[in-house]
Amino acid sequence: MTTLHITVVDREQLREDALQFVQDVEADDLDEQDGKATLQFGTYDDFVDSLTSLRLELIRAIAEEAPESIREAARLVERDVSDVHSDLKQPEVLGILTLEEGGPSGSIQPVVPFDRIEVHIDYPLIDSGDADGTPAGA
Repeated sequence: MTTLHITVVDREQLREDALQFVQDVEADDLDEQDGKATLQFGTYDDFVDSLTSLRLELIRAIAEEAPESIREAARLVERDVSDVHSDLKQPEVLGILTLEEGGPSGSIQPVVPFDRIEVHIDYPLIDSGDADGTPAGA
């Protein structure tokens, strides 16, 4: 298993990283990024909207208990099956988990391929101003 690294960076940094990735693909110069699985968000709000405390609790339960179905995952977190099914869609789209058909009972099995999530949030408290270091109000 591996660690999922989640970063929250400003949208400009996110754009630069995406452009660099495209350039690396076009130049056939992709490396394995030191084997790091990384997920980036452009704002803190995007992060907390995508990974609510209920979703994180669900992801943890799936990683720890390896339920054989969505119904079993719902029992683990004591929630309604339809709510859990809805909550699994966002982490699946983000690549935090997969929903694999043909679980042991023929049902859809949620699988988390990570054993740890590390989060880094770059959250400036003061507007840094222009690129030359001049404060925005100067």
